[in-house]
Amino acid sequence: MIVAEAVGRALAACGAGTVFGVVGSGNFHVTNALVAAGARFVAARHEGGAATMADAYARMSGRPGIVTVHQGPGLTNALTGIAEAAKSRTPMVVLAGEATEAQSNFHIDQAALATAVGAVSMRVTSADEAAAQAVRAYRVAAGERRTVLLNLPLDVQSAPYTGAVEVPAASQTSSAEAVAGEQAAVSQASSAAVAAGELAAALEAAERPVFIAGRGARHGRRELEALAERTGALLATSAVARGLFRGSPWDLDVSGGFATPLAAELIRGADLVVGWGCALNMWTTRHGSLVSPGTRVAKVDLEPAALKTHVPADAGVVGDVAQVAAALAGVVPAKAGYRTPELAGRIRAEGRWRAVPYEDGGDGGRIDPRTLTIGLDDLLPAERIVSIDSGNFMGYPSMFLDVPDENGFCFTQAFQSVGLGLATAIGAALARPDRLPVAALGDGGFLMGIAELETVVRLGLPMVIVVYDDEAYGAEVHHFGPHDHPLGTVTFPPAGLAAIARGHGLAAVTVTRREDLADVSTWLSGPRDRPLLIHAKVTRDRGSWWLEEAFKGH
Repeated sequence: MIVAEAVGRALAACGAGTVFGVVGSGNFHVTNALVAAGARFVAARHEGGAATMADAYARMSGRPGIVTVHQGPGLTNALTGIAEAAKSRTPMVVLAGEATEAQSNFHIDQAALATAVGAVSMRVTSADEAAAQAVRAYRVAAGERRTVLLNLPLDVQSAPYTGAVEVPAASQTSSAEAVAGEQAAVSQASSAAVAAGELAAALEAAERPVFIAGRGARHGRRELEALAERTGALLATSAVARGLFRGSPWDLDVSGGFATPLAAELIRGADLVVGWGCALNMWTTRHGSLVSPGTRVAKVDLEPAALKTHVPADAGVVGDVAQVAAALAGVVPAKAGYRTPELAGRIRAEGRWRAVPYEDGGDGGRIDPRTLTIGLDDLLPAERIVSIDSGNFMGYPSMFLDVPDENGFCFTQAFQSVGLGLATAIGAALARPDRLPVAALGDGGFLMGIAELETVVRLGLPMVIVVYDDEAYGAEVHHFGPHDHPLGTVTFPPAGLAAIARGHGLAAVTVTRREDLADVSTWLSGPRDRPLLIHAKVTRDRGSWWLEEAFKGH
C-alpha cells in the first residue's frame, strides 16, 4: 500500500466512522482508504460545508469529526468552518493534501493557515512514521479537544508503506514520561484541592447562587443538578449548551443576550455565579452586565486560561466539570439558597420567551417571526434537533423553538459567520438520525450555503428548513438604518426561495400568516419522503431584541 492508504486505515482503526469532504486528486487515496476500512463518506458540495458538517457531527455525536480536502484551494475553501471548529474546541481532524513545491500553483503555507485560525498543524513527514503520525493527530483532536490539520505532502502520500497499520495502546509511554506525568498529576491535584476548597467556601456562603453551564459541562447534568439541589442554585446555560437542564423546575434556559427578562433579573440578583465549562464571555453575560457589582464569580474548566478570560474568576478550579461537582456535593452543607416555592412558580409562568407578552407585528403580507416560531414549536415533533445560522433573525428560533435536551440544539456561532446553518443541520442530522432535523436560516445565510441544498436531498434527510426572509442582511439594516445611512448595499429584491427549493427536489411552502402553517402540518402528517423548505416572509420594521446587546460588541 502507499502512505495515503496507511493514513486512512490508521484513522479508521482509531474510530473515524463518518467522514465529510470534497475529493480532489490530493485527497483521493486517503478518502478511499477510509471508506475501504469501513468509514462512511459524506460528500459535500463545498469544502466549507464539509468542515461545518464535521464540526456539527462531532458536537452532537461525541465523536471526533473528520474532514478530507484537496490541497491549496480545498483547504482555503474550508477555512471558515475550520476556524469555527477551532474556536469552539471541537475535536476534529482535517486531512489535506499538501503541495510542498514552491512552484506549484497549489502551494501555500498550510501550517500557517491552520495556526492563524487556532487549529493545531501537524504533518505526515515520512513513510515509516505515517500511521503513527495519523494516530497521534487523532489523539490530539480527541484527547485535547482540538481541531487538527494533518497535512499530507503529495510526495510522501505516494511513497510505499511497508509497516503495520495498528493503533498502539494509549498507555504505552516511556518510564520518564510516566514519572513526569505522575509528578504533574500530584501537583495539579494539590492545586485543584486548594481551589476546590475555595469554591466550596463560596458555595457555603452564597445565598443566591446561579450555575451557568457551557459546552464543557454538557456531560455533567446529573452531577450539576445534584450540587445545585444541595446548594439551592438556579440553573442556566450558555447558548451552545441550551437544553442541558430541560425539565428541571429551576431551569432559567439561556443566559446572555437570549435570556428572558426573568432569567436576566435572577442572574443579576445572584451573589455567586459559577461558570461550569463556560468562559462567561460577553454574549453569555451581556457584556458583563448580568454580573452585578459585588457578585462573586467562580469557574470550573479544563483550560486554565479560561479561569481569567472575559469575567475573571474569584475562585477557579481546573478540572472536569462532572468530577468537581460530584466532589463538592459531598462536602458542602445543604441549604435552600435561591430556591423558594414562589420563585418556582415564577419560573413556571415566565421562564420561556413564549410566555412573554408581545404585540403581533404581522400585516397580512409578512408574519411576525415570534408568531411564526411559536406556531412551528406547536407543530413540530418534540424530538427535534435544531441548528441555527447567524443573523438578525437568530434569536427567534434559538429561543422560541424548544429542544428536548442538550443534544437537541446545535449552535455553530463561536466565529459568528453567516452561512454555516444548513451545513450545521446536515452534520447534526447525521449524528442524531432519531430526531427531526430543523435548520433555521436567514435569507442571506440560506443563499450563502445553498450548495448544500442538493446534499440534503441526496442524503434523503427529512429536514425542515425554515428561512426567515426579510430580503436583507437584517443586522446591518437595523444597525445602520437608524442613523440614516444608505442601505442599498444590504437590501435585496424578492427572491423565489420556494421555487429554488422545488427545483432542488424539496417540498416547499410560503408563509406570510399563521394560517399558512397548515401546509407544514400536511407535510408532517405525510411520508416526509422529501425535505421541506418553509419560505417565511417575516416582518422587518425592527431589529430583534437581542440585537441591541450584540451591537455593543461592535
